Amino acid sequence: MLSRSAERLYWLARYLERTENLARLVSVHMNLLMDLPKGVEMGWQQLIHINGCQEAFHEHYKLAQERNVTRFLLTDPGHRNSLFSCLSLARENIRTTRELLPDEAWEQVNELYLYTKKHLDSVSSRRMRVLFLNEILEGCQRFTGLLSGYMSHDHPYHFILLGRNIERADMTSRILDLSSLLLSESRSNEMRQYESLLWMNVLQSLNALLMYRRHVRSRIKGDDVLNYLILDSALPRSINCCLYEMADAIGKLPNHDKLPEDVADLKDFVLSIDTRQTTQLQLRNILDQLQTKLAFLHERIANNWFLAHSVDDAVIQQEQKAN
Repeated sequence: MLSRSAERLYWLARYLERTENLARLVSVHMNLLMDLPKGVEMGWQQLIHINGCQEAFHEHYKLAQERNVTRFLLTDPGHRNSLFSCLSLARENIRTTRELLPDEAWEQVNELYLYTKKHLDSVSSRRMRVLFLNEILEGCQRFTGLLSGYMSHDHPYHFILLGRNIERADMTSRILDLSSLLLSESRSNEMRQYESLLWMNVLQSLNALLMYRRHVRSRIKGDDVLNYLILDSALPRSINCCLYEMADAIGKLPNHDKLPEDVADLKDFVLSIDTRQTTQLQLRNILDQLQTKLAFLHERIANNWFLAHSVDDAVIQQEQKAN
């Protein structure tokens, strides 16, 4: 398949995964803040930190309050990583690769985009925001199910799996990076009192609470949650499982060069993490390194499969000018 099409499928998956992640994060965080009493140092600014967009946010807003943060993360067309922007980019990527996907997949993304565009103003109301986010989550999950059940599991599908899982691993690492603050020795008494509820929120953010209770079978503790979300080999949004899915997808794609070795090295790095033997500061440094390594893996993927069409386009443009 053309490298241009492969890149668009890869980014289609990343943008839709980012859309779903944003919807779940805002939904779970909103519920958490309603359960916590005033005085506990959790607020809407945490969502800005998780998504790494502090500078972009403060260019347009002074206060990280509910109305500003939800508008910025969900519907702001000027913010490239807002939910609406991600969905718009996903729609453009699938529009130009429709011949590689089931018709229902295009229809699902297009309907989701049109629904979002029609209800942009609804996020200002908390009650309407709940309905809006539920519709987004269900739409993204329907899309994933359509591809799994209707699409041939060939090269286009594996590029989609690759994009989805590198985005999932990145988001999981960001959530854990911020949640590691819950292990800080300087955390307040209020934070310690509601620690179990906060760790429960971390699990819900990754749709992992039920599976944690099923497999870990112990009360919710910080170290157990961190180890489960980093090392579990069966949970779809654990970092280890995402790396396994990426390795499998890369192995089934042609011309993968040394990418299997790159993923294997990253997996060894992840498996060496022991949250019970690290301080809170060491854990944050490890998670920062992990995000850097994921960014490097993305660059390797792009250099290996996606840059060829850029060269082809440049040659075509030169030939057109010469003629």
